[in-house]
Amino acid sequence: MSIKEIATSLEDKMVETRRYMHMHPEVSFKEEKTYEFILDKLKQYDGLKIRENVGKNNETTGKGLFATFGEGHPHIAFRADFDALPIVDQKDVPYKSQNEGVMHACGHDGHTSTLIALVDAVSHNKDKLKGSVSFIFQFGEETAPGGAKFMIEDGILEDVDKVYGQHYWSQFPTHEIRTRKGELISSPDTFKVKIKGRGGHAAHPGNNIDAILIAAEMITSLQTAVARQIAPLENAVVTIGKISAGNSFNVMPDVVEFEGTVRTFKPEIKQKIKEIFELEVEYTAKKRGAIGMLNYIEGYPAVVNLDREAEVVEEAAKALGLEFVEAKPSMIGEDFSMYIQDKPGAFFYTGSGSEGKNSTFAHHHEKFDLDEDAMKTALQMFMKILEIEEVVTWG
Repeated sequence: MSIKEIATSLEDKMVETRRYMHMHPEVSFKEEKTYEFILDKLKQYDGLKIRENVGKNNETTGKGLFATFGEGHPHIAFRADFDALPIVDQKDVPYKSQNEGVMHACGHDGHTSTLIALVDAVSHNKDKLKGSVSFIFQFGEETAPGGAKFMIEDGILEDVDKVYGQHYWSQFPTHEIRTRKGELISSPDTFKVKIKGRGGHAAHPGNNIDAILIAAEMITSLQTAVARQIAPLENAVVTIGKISAGNSFNVMPDVVEFEGTVRTFKPEIKQKIKEIFELEVEYTAKKRGAIGMLNYIEGYPAVVNLDREAEVVEEAAKALGLEFVEAKPSMIGEDFSMYIQDKPGAFFYTGSGSEGKNSTFAHHHEKFDLDEDAMKTALQMFMKILEIEEVVTWG
């Protein structure tokens, strides 16, 4: 059978698996039943070597799974994440989430369904293997420090040559493939600032230390750091998303807090922005007689594709007759970055947006859904990558 024929034969299984997972989501680091569901699926395949509870340590129960067909090299691994989000599912579909307040609003159910289908495809072609294929089922992608870190520390990549992964993307048309060499997805940091002034009656500001005014000055300075202290041509973003202060229009509060995010690609730019924040928070508060406190939390590293592996993705898409578009760098975050800091590899987007199927809502939206036709496309991509990497010859 050809790649397309194999993928088509597995389509119904992928949809069934994906819909079951969509109905039974679990948030990051609490994927107990999801883990058991995937493990039960994997145990059905003869000759599949399975490592259980990958990533277990003092910080996490380690609900990762690492499974392998074959021996020796080339050894290519594929990764799928399976955690959900604390969002109320507002879709009117038969497979709506049954876990109140939790939903697969990012497509991880589809990622996992596709990877299980790849296990199935390889299992029926084990006699054609010229090396090894591994399947990484990862917990906790949505919440830092992320599951990738713990699974890598548990040694899953020691014998692996390359790692590939993909993400369904509702903002791109179904079946379209996008990636690029180099910088693809940013490193997402978060920060929290607390300013302690001295509150009092709004009619007598001279008797007080105005924490709101200090916060406003600080926010303006932090926002302009990218344009003035960081070169405008560098890909960097500073955004304030939350401010909390006061309870009354005529009372100046003692404390103001604000939170936001920093998005960068280069480690040196990330470090420079962090240093700017430290100085700005301390000295802007100090010169006004207040106290400024910063909690700066570094997020996942940036996803930076290796050139050759990005070329493999493009080659696979074109060989399959799919629309390929060179991606623009994106300011989201993704802990797949950790795999390709350790081993060569590439990450790509598979378009899953269809107006007719209500699958164009943004990721993390309460009505997010997946055009399930896209799963057949991603499965074919993984299969073709294995062929280009000379691990399996299909058909």
